[in-house]
Amino acid sequence: FFLLTITILFLSAGVYGYGYLKDDKEKNLSIHYALYHVLLISMMLVVTAKNAVLFLVGWEMMALSSYFLITFHDERESVRKAGYLYLIATHTGTFCLWGMFLVMGRHAGSMNFDQMALASFPLPLAGALFILGVIGFGVKAGFIPLHIWLPHAHPAAPSHVSAVLSGVFIKTGIYGLMRIILIIKDLPEWCAVTLLLIGAISGVGGVLYALGQHEIKKLLAYHSIENIGIITLGLGIGLWGQ
Repeated sequence: FFLLTITILFLSAGVYGYGYLKDDKEKNLSIHYALYHVLLISMMLVVTAKNAVLFLVGWEMMALSSYFLITFHDERESVRKAGYLYLIATHTGTFCLWGMFLVMGRHAGSMNFDQMALASFPLPLAGALFILGVIGFGVKAGFIPLHIWLPHAHPAAPSHVSAVLSGVFIKTGIYGLMRIILIIKDLPEWCAVTLLLIGAISGVGGVLYALGQHEIKKLLAYHSIENIGIITLGLGIGLWGQ
């Protein structure tokens, strides 16, 4: 499902992007197109990886390729600042994910997801891993208050890259969170409440921020945060029911 969604959107945005950039004679478009495909391949790797190390390799490839795509117009200072902010935020999240997967791998005796899923995690440890996962994946997803990079990256990026960011890129954060929930399985009840609160704050906050925007890409960024909030509400309700 995720592979199909990612490839359809990348194809559609890529066709638009070709027309969008074809008159730009000042940039090396071949490098841009290569990085666009690296981002596609890395996202495909993220949603098919069955091992934590391979997952993190794809995650890091995704972070670096998207940074260069976002900063395509790097002659502007605002674009460079948006790129630096994104790079700092995403690597803060990745640091949390490395810690989470190392602890999970040590407890399970393997870095393979199927072996991790067979392990039984004590509730206090499961709660700590959940917090690391929420921070690590929440930065990419754009949870409020971890969303700081998103309203800056959207206006900075070319339109087709902005579409990819909003359509599938930030959803990999949700995908990662779902993977972790399904691997750990038994989580304290407060984890569900946490997701519900994050979902409500991001959903309502995204709308309130969007109301004050007149720049179309920033408007899209805040509505993306709102959509992530709605999805997270669904995850929270599902986890609570489980």
